[in-house]
Amino acid sequence: MRAITIAHAGGPEVLTWEQVPDPVPAAGEVLVEVAASAVNRADLLQRQGFYEPPAGSSPYPGLECSGRIVALGPGVSGWGVGDEVCALLSGGGYAELVAVPVGQLLPVPQGVGLVEAAALPEVAATVWSNVFMVAHLRPAETVLIHGGASGIGTMAIQLAKAVGARVAVTAGSAHKLERCAELGADIGIDYREQDFVEALREATGGAGADVVLDIMGAKYLQRNVDALAVNGRLVIIGLQGGVKGELDLGSLLRKRGAVAATNLRGRPLEEKAAIVAAVREHVWPLLAAKVVRPVVDRVLPIEQAGAAHRVLEAGEQVGKVVLRVG
Repeated sequence: MRAITIAHAGGPEVLTWEQVPDPVPAAGEVLVEVAASAVNRADLLQRQGFYEPPAGSSPYPGLECSGRIVALGPGVSGWGVGDEVCALLSGGGYAELVAVPVGQLLPVPQGVGLVEAAALPEVAATVWSNVFMVAHLRPAETVLIHGGASGIGTMAIQLAKAVGARVAVTAGSAHKLERCAELGADIGIDYREQDFVEALREATGGAGADVVLDIMGAKYLQRNVDALAVNGRLVIIGLQGGVKGELDLGSLLRKRGAVAATNLRGRPLEEKAAIVAAVREHVWPLLAAKVVRPVVDRVLPIEQAGAAHRVLEAGEQVGKVVLRVG
């Protein structure tokens, strides 16, 4: 098969589409012929040499894909050759073939195209596991989503609105805030022009956010706690603003707040399978009913993976950048 390889750490130019050995599905896995993958920030970090794949995972980038099952490994039941699927991966999505544990497979949602479905697994699993399984967002609560125009942000807006929450977002331009509003965001904050803590307080009558979904890490740590409502929950899923920060624990204590930090890629198979099962139960019906939809900024051929990485690095996209295979 062919796959995008990373010969050495570097810029987008180090991504090369070349011949590599075919993967072989192990027990409990299926082999998927990839129709499309999607670009995530973890792919950029891996290319730069900052995020090695978990032990035993494919060395090629790509944390999600869509396609068709072409072979079953030993002991697999409930799936068949020819099934159209999308999947959460530990790596290997930038390729013509990928072996996938059955617990990380999802059927392509009703009404969603095969290529478009590649934009769903990572964002749906990330948002559902963090906003709902960890932070337990409830109807009528307020959630603050940083990077509202990102792939994760656009999914988080829609899912939060679907359960009846009030949604605040940060984004870096009026255009991106407009797109977030179209998806259902109630409060838009331009982080380049506004202090998000003050803007959120003003919009909520001083209450703040019951849940904060954060991609920045250290840079926003104290301000995110300042933005929390009493009994608020901060979930950190990204470290774009650094890994070490100071926190006034007194401010967290006074709010009876909680801080959690999670990742998805390195979790054990059984944890990923539980998250994927929850996504199938709760998110897939919303996609079928068109209450929620994938937000795809652009589709590029897999050979242009480097260009796709440049789009993400420049922050040009709203939603996901998808890579079509074949």
